[in-house]
Amino acid sequence: MADIAIPRTRHAVPRGLGPLALLLLLGLVGVIGTWGNLAVLLPHGGWWHAITAPDLSQTAELLAAYSFAPRLVMSLLAGAALGLAGAILQQVLRNPIASPTTLGIEAGANLALSACLIWAPHLLGFGREWVTLAGGLVAIGAVLLLSRRSGFAPLVVILAGMVAGLYCASLAALLALFDSHYLAGLFLWGAGSLSQQGWEEPLFLAPRLAGAALATLLLLRPLTLLGLDDAQTRGLGLSVAAARLGALLVAVALTGFVVASVGCIGFVGLAAPALARLSGARRLGVWLVASAATGAALLWATDQAVQLAAGSFADTVPTGAVTALFGAPLLLWIIPRLRLPPSVGAQMAVRRLSGAVHPLRRLALLGIGLVVVLALSALLGPGLDGWSLAVPSDPASLWALRLPRAVAALAGGTLLAIAGSVLQRLTGNPMASPEVMGVSAGAAGGLTVAIFLLADIGRLGQTLAAASGAFLALLLLLLFARASRAAPERVILVGIAIGALLDALVSVLMASGDPRAMLLFNWMTGSTYGVEPLSASVSLLAALALLALLPLVSRWLALLPLGEATARALGMPLNLGRLMLLGLAALATAMATLLVGPLSFVGLVAPHMARLLGLRHSLAELYGAALIGALIMVVADFLGRSIAFPWQMPAGLVAAMIGAPVFLWLLSRKHPAA
Repeated sequence: MADIAIPRTRHAVPRGLGPLALLLLLGLVGVIGTWGNLAVLLPHGGWWHAITAPDLSQTAELLAAYSFAPRLVMSLLAGAALGLAGAILQQVLRNPIASPTTLGIEAGANLALSACLIWAPHLLGFGREWVTLAGGLVAIGAVLLLSRRSGFAPLVVILAGMVAGLYCASLAALLALFDSHYLAGLFLWGAGSLSQQGWEEPLFLAPRLAGAALATLLLLRPLTLLGLDDAQTRGLGLSVAAARLGALLVAVALTGFVVASVGCIGFVGLAAPALARLSGARRLGVWLVASAATGAALLWATDQAVQLAAGSFADTVPTGAVTALFGAPLLLWIIPRLRLPPSVGAQMAVRRLSGAVHPLRRLALLGIGLVVVLALSALLGPGLDGWSLAVPSDPASLWALRLPRAVAALAGGTLLAIAGSVLQRLTGNPMASPEVMGVSAGAAGGLTVAIFLLADIGRLGQTLAAASGAFLALLLLLLFARASRAAPERVILVGIAIGALLDALVSVLMASGDPRAMLLFNWMTGSTYGVEPLSASVSLLAALALLALLPLVSRWLALLPLGEATARALGMPLNLGRLMLLGLAALATAMATLLVGPLSFVGLVAPHMARLLGLRHSLAELYGAALIGALIMVVADFLGRSIAFPWQMPAGLVAAMIGAPVFLWLLSRKHPAA
């Protein structure tokens, strides 16, 4: 029975490599790293004595006793907690890709604690773990509510969790942006810093982890039964709802405890159970223990490697970000070996609005709406003397400041929407977008590397660097998609892994303390503040040029969803067409990312809203999505400069605030197509 409860992988590892061998391998890496770090800190030996009875006159021994040793213990405790939490989530949801990261639990807990630190610090007097627990419960509650109609299908659960997590991360970034004096501390802690200055945090986490482990032991039989179908489980006398709720509470509590102590540690909760399963752990009890032990060893080895590589800068390098650097390639290796349940993604549709569809009429209405919103955004807004109308003919009015921002937002929304529509048809995946598939993160990664490596880089160089990063991310994605036969779940997972890998690179660079990191953070939030008329004009021309090119590729985009054989039989040059569409999506994403940052959901939402309006033909969908994307971004820019005046909220973050709920609403409307 327990064997049925644990999802199996397609390929098994050699029989000689079991859970114990895996732990020994990871433990060996941890031991080597620990030995190397202690040799640097205490070159003359006496390590055990320095940790247990340090000489108060020796700085090195104090560091070993009250910084290095607590950090080592914390890495073991946090890794074990996340590994166990990931295993419980995968078992309860019967989803081998569930984890605290992919379900948004970590991001929800992080947001709750960030908000309390800034707005209600007195609540922390009751215990910060209660704050993170509440945030995690709200996040997973929203995810499960949205995916309930699909029967908790893996793809829908992960999509809802991913979007909820990104939404919480966007809100946390907004909080950090408004409270700049908290920025550095919030960013380092939120990225998962294991740096310790005493034994308080390990002593805080240890008893709570022990209590959660005891609760897991008491839930062992219900967890075993939850691996069966709900009907079978009820037939055996178990209350499915109560058992699922209890197990989820334990998993969220484990995650909340870790976030309260050290922030977000990505991928450990996903990688540890997968590695334990791949190593041969099959029975539920063995798998849970192996997942916790693997998580502990994995985070221990990673943190020791971070300290060894960073040297004296180890305290400023967030281990949570580095785990994604290691965990993302590991996930890319695991994805082809996972046996996922049958996909429902391609069989799901969004109910369109009722009534006869007149594409030209609806496109015209969208265009008129966009013109009206653009004019209002440029004319109307708050100023030092309150709300006022700007007069275009008056050089002293705010028209000259508002119009470039609105135009830049319009261009960015148009480009993102086009990229999203192209990607969804290119991959045959209705949930593809630059944000979901790591393309925006690729553009951000390319630009980040260029900014940090090149002393002076102009606008053209920034565009080329961002386009190169987006193109490489897309190329890598399509290579993995081809190997996975374009299964939507695997493509989404690959996109998440690529995005996490590039986001981790950006996080590590931003945590370096370089002055350029603050500029990079402001750009990543998607602010149009300070856009010059020339840049806005060039961006608008680029968007118009891309719109003019769409009729040339619309036939290809109409043929690709029909399958490779059909498209080739109807005369489409498949390889050339895909390469050109790939370049088009990468270039559009790069230009849009430079304008509005990588955090918005416009590329994901706009194509769905176009189809919701009944624009099903490829060209009508592309133009409809472009108009909707432009409309969303112009409204976001207007709200960003109006809601909290004189504070400026970045348009990209505001668009994420708009786009994420809309996408989640669309996801809740999805249903198996008849």
